[in-house]
Amino acid sequence: MLLQKEFPNLKSYELPSYKIKYAKSAKNLKIRLFFNLPSIISAVKKEKILISKLIEKENITGVISDNRFGVFNSKIPSVYITHQLNVLSGRTTQITSRFHQNIIRKFDECWVPDVEGEANFSGELGHLIKHNFHLKYMGILSRFQPKLMESKYHLLVILSGPEPQRTFLENKLLNELKAYEAKVLFVRGILYEHSKIQSTPNFEVVNYLLSKDLEKAINESNLIISRSGYSTIMDLAVLGKKAFFIPTPGQFEQEYLAKRLSEKSIAPFSTQQDFRLDKLSEVKKHTGFGANTTNFDLNLFSLFNSK
Repeated sequence: MLLQKEFPNLKSYELPSYKIKYAKSAKNLKIRLFFNLPSIISAVKKEKILISKLIEKENITGVISDNRFGVFNSKIPSVYITHQLNVLSGRTTQITSRFHQNIIRKFDECWVPDVEGEANFSGELGHLIKHNFHLKYMGILSRFQPKLMESKYHLLVILSGPEPQRTFLENKLLNELKAYEAKVLFVRGILYEHSKIQSTPNFEVVNYLLSKDLEKAINESNLIISRSGYSTIMDLAVLGKKAFFIPTPGQFEQEYLAKRLSEKSIAPFSTQQDFRLDKLSEVKKHTGFGANTTNFDLNLFSLFNSK
């Protein structure tokens, strides 16, 4: 587990897995997710029981859930963190959004890692015209800080996300970058893998990087290729980097965010299927991320003194 590697001295408990299985084809994604519902419902019931026991065992006085539906308890203040107040799913967006908002209402507050004004990054995902729950915006949230460092890599590839799409993109990029002559750092985004990819003098490959090393690598890189996941977008926004995004096929959220950033002339994108090395030239037509700062309001934690 990555978090256990990041924080080896902290006590940790493993919650039940939602056991979500992703389709090989984007067009079958919603069907596969529909069949995942029974395992999700079962996991939510189990995690409710586990959280209740942990509250008693560890004398917990507050809960913060990162998109875990069952991680709350009516006896103590419970917060839900998400940027997806609206859950985009094509024709079923209204249904999936209403379902998610009903879950959010069970919590005392919902914290959105974004800003309210025009300079926001989540767009319609994290902003509602009307709502009936306690909603607060946390500002741009990132574990990283920008640092003036000498450029070491011309290109940094950061892979992440569910299989089999992670592997599909890995193979695609390895093939396309064969002729890339500048210095490349290729982060595969896997914790356990016996197979190794042969490196060349200008092409360094690692399975994963912990936060401190990843922060350093991004600061040392001129251009980042990655999925258009929201956490990645916030990290790159705080670090003020130039990026090229390849959204995970079938994930409407990533497709929406990538298109939105392209329309704002911040970063170009390509579908996974259509990506070619020459598409990186489109980066020159985009500004990259400007200077953004993480300004987390510690007063948000006053909620945990309220019960």
